[in-house]
Amino acid sequence: MASEQENRAAFDVQKHWCGKMDAPIYATICGALASGLTRESGTGARVLDWAGEPTRDALPLRLMGGLHALVRAGADAELAGVFAGYLGDIGAVLARVLVRHDAALSPWLDGPPQTNEPGRSAALMTGLLEVARRVGGMLELLEIGSSGGLNLLIDRYRFDLGGASVGPEGSPVTIAPEWLGEPPIVPPIEIVGVRGCDMRPLDVTDPAIEARLAAYVWAEKPERLARLQTAIGMVRERGVRLEQADAADWVEARLAEPQDAGVCRVLMHSVVWQYLPEPTAQRIRAAMAAAGARATAERPIAWVVMEPDRAIGEMMVSVRSWPDRDV
Repeated sequence: MASEQENRAAFDVQKHWCGKMDAPIYATICGALASGLTRESGTGARVLDWAGEPTRDALPLRLMGGLHALVRAGADAELAGVFAGYLGDIGAVLARVLVRHDAALSPWLDGPPQTNEPGRSAALMTGLLEVARRVGGMLELLEIGSSGGLNLLIDRYRFDLGGASVGPEGSPVTIAPEWLGEPPIVPPIEIVGVRGCDMRPLDVTDPAIEARLAAYVWAEKPERLARLQTAIGMVRERGVRLEQADAADWVEARLAEPQDAGVCRVLMHSVVWQYLPEPTAQRIRAAMAAAGARATAERPIAWVVMEPDRAIGEMMVSVRSWPDRDV
């Protein structure tokens, strides 16, 4: 069981990540919660007495999602001022809000945030380009932790990666992340299939689910909200292949299926690994190692991930491929 000090510290960790990701208001709120949470509300008590590992459980993002939902619903003008950049006594405001809206906020702690950020597809695409460079551009994609499946639209998005373009020209979503250095070389690439799984997949076409996902989009990033809404519209127009399944069960089953010659089978995920129980993660490692050992030049295997490196405080994209090398 985590201590109160460790649970408070998780909000300071999230403050760091918000600062790294150019969200100073969210960083300020997380810092205020780290020092100012009390047991005056049931929600505050639940946070301070959290029994799990608070950073792995994304405890701060659970609470931040609930607070943002109140703002989006127009439920608290005082809180809306904080989210708009109010520079007064934020800690006192938050304390009052937690008491006023205790019943509405507490359920947001019940499950992990399922932030379904289409922008992560750009990081995954950079890894896929490297896979295509190594082993050829015919790719079959398997994603775990797909949430509502918006990254399963990766073959329908347009990407501008430092001036290098990938994806259909007519896509309603163009993702252009900040790019430093030379643009990537774009080898021929064709995504022949995209499938995903999640323990609790979301139906993003449900207005209530759309509203929940919107609450997890940081208020300082309106462009992300617009992209989320457009991507959901793409799912409404044509769905994605998303299954309810345990990640390890699903990976083992997919890797056991026949693989077409000339196609690389790619496991991908983004900001998922920290949420997996260690036995599940170990099974996936073992399944990929076994598949890699069977891989041939005609039927290669790859693993593309975007996950946080907590040692250096950065998000990292990594690529493994078989038969090939690690980078």
